[in-house]
Amino acid sequence: MYPSSALGEFLRSRRARVSPEDVGLKPGVRHRRVAGLRREELAPLAGVSVGYYTRLEQGQSPNVSDEVLDSVARVLRLDDDEVAHMHRLARVARARESVRPEQLRPGIKMMVDSMRDVPAVAVGRCGDFLAWNRLAHALLAPHWDFDGDVKPNFIRIDFLETEFSRELFPDWEQKARDDIAYLEGSLSRFPGDEGLNALVEELLALSPEFRAMWTEHPVSNCASISRVYRHAEVGEMNLTAELLRTPDDEGQGVTVFQAEAGSESEKRLRRLAETVTAPAE
Repeated sequence: MYPSSALGEFLRSRRARVSPEDVGLKPGVRHRRVAGLRREELAPLAGVSVGYYTRLEQGQSPNVSDEVLDSVARVLRLDDDEVAHMHRLARVARARESVRPEQLRPGIKMMVDSMRDVPAVAVGRCGDFLAWNRLAHALLAPHWDFDGDVKPNFIRIDFLETEFSRELFPDWEQKARDDIAYLEGSLSRFPGDEGLNALVEELLALSPEFRAMWTEHPVSNCASISRVYRHAEVGEMNLTAELLRTPDDEGQGVTVFQAEAGSESEKRLRRLAETVTAPAE
């Protein structure tokens, strides 16, 4: 299960980023044992006692108020995505019921199948490709069987098929952190999902890169991300991935990849589309 200590781990990672000078304090002793703010420095700035803040980081304050969390966020200089993530983590200890396995709604699959000019995938909360069109297959995982019973998981590909993923993504490290942010977001919403927790344990065991980045707790809403895709057949394309959430489907979404109109990337994406073989009737 996603640990109830997740909030504390996140707060410690963000506390380490803030120096005393950042919040108007003198640096104090020359050699500090911990990076960033100490608990006793942060607590009064947030308007709480040191003991209360310590219990918060230790997962012993399940009923912490939104006002306290917002005060802590202000001191830690969290952005909007990080604030939302912190509030979700605070609810993890309150609601840890198991969740039902996700099922793709037929209408979502029909929508993905109908898109012919742009790559499109229906993505599950674990990062599974629940459905994809031919162009998405050609772009993201041409080495996988399009019609196979098992669909790929983009997070597994990025961390466990690194020869392929590092070639496809010139900014592989940022892509990997975005993957972890996607997982963090899913786990903070569905802490009781057995598949999510099993995936995290698998990646912690098999990927040194995942283990190192997981401790950083990267946060992003992953709604719109532009990056370069270095495709073996058509070359580099700058594409924007727009994630359209389906709130009634428990964490699922549809991701559509687009290039700027009239750009070289659009021409190359069109060229890639021309290589896609339509399924036999």
